[in-house]
Amino acid sequence: MILTVTANSALDKVIFIEEFIPTTDMRSRWMVESVGGKGFDTSVVLKSMGIDTLALGIMAGFTGKQLERVLERYGFPLDLVWVDGETRVANVIVETLHYRQSHVTSPGYPASEVAAAELSRRFCAHLPGASWAVAGGSLPEGIRPDFYARLIELANQAGKPFLLDCAGEPMRLAAAARPAVMKMNRSELGQTFGVRAGGVEELAAAIRDFRAARDLPALVVTCGKDGLLASTPEGEFLAASPPQEEINSAGAGDAASAAIPWRLSLGEPWPEALRWGAAVSAAVVLTPGTADCSPADVARILPDTRVRRL
Repeated sequence: MILTVTANSALDKVIFIEEFIPTTDMRSRWMVESVGGKGFDTSVVLKSMGIDTLALGIMAGFTGKQLERVLERYGFPLDLVWVDGETRVANVIVETLHYRQSHVTSPGYPASEVAAAELSRRFCAHLPGASWAVAGGSLPEGIRPDFYARLIELANQAGKPFLLDCAGEPMRLAAAARPAVMKMNRSELGQTFGVRAGGVEELAAAIRDFRAARDLPALVVTCGKDGLLASTPEGEFLAASPPQEEINSAGAGDAASAAIPWRLSLGEPWPEALRWGAAVSAAVVLTPGTADCSPADVARILPDTRVRRL
């Protein structure tokens, strides 16, 4: 079982329009309610691929109840901490004419260290049955930025590997706890740690040096259409799938957060785990719902997904 944690949940409303034209009356072609929050998205991908997962998270209000119903459709177990306030709504505006997306997210609930402590307690209770733990995303107001660092320390004490996907101060504090995998996109890496480079080869050298300086087990950087770049104990690798006819790319990064721990838990080497990560990420963009994917699409994309050593 892979355990996921979502401290700042969201209900995604994916709105499909032909083109966004300011000050005009635009009509949506259709709208899909989907799961939001990195941990929840990771569990959605895992369940789609037939992998056991349990999702921990914080919820609030009427929107939280809506999100809970969406989550329940996937059929994996939930363990939710309810707080006052309202769960965020993330409006994902997909312009089908331009193949581009915009996100407009409402303010979310405030939480507290009481809620954080309860989430941590439940995390510890589920850890013995987990092969990996995965967490990510922003933290709600009221929870200290070292929350992820504290979870990683708990996982390390229990001998359970942890993948973290976040940015900013929570990631800077978490790095000192040495999660098994730190994951960010290229922009977040630059903003959080000042690690920037031109081409992919230059970035591979930069993250290798950064990982060595911080004594980090592994660092994965999502690079959009260039693929997944990783600095690992086995070397630096780039995994990329052929371009897909994109419908909705929301949740594609979370697909890599699902596939990499899954394949590593099977004892596969890093290049193979990254190959699966890139293929599952590519499959997610073919669906209208956030983080939804079809195993058939993954099976079709995987043979054409390539990994090269840098």
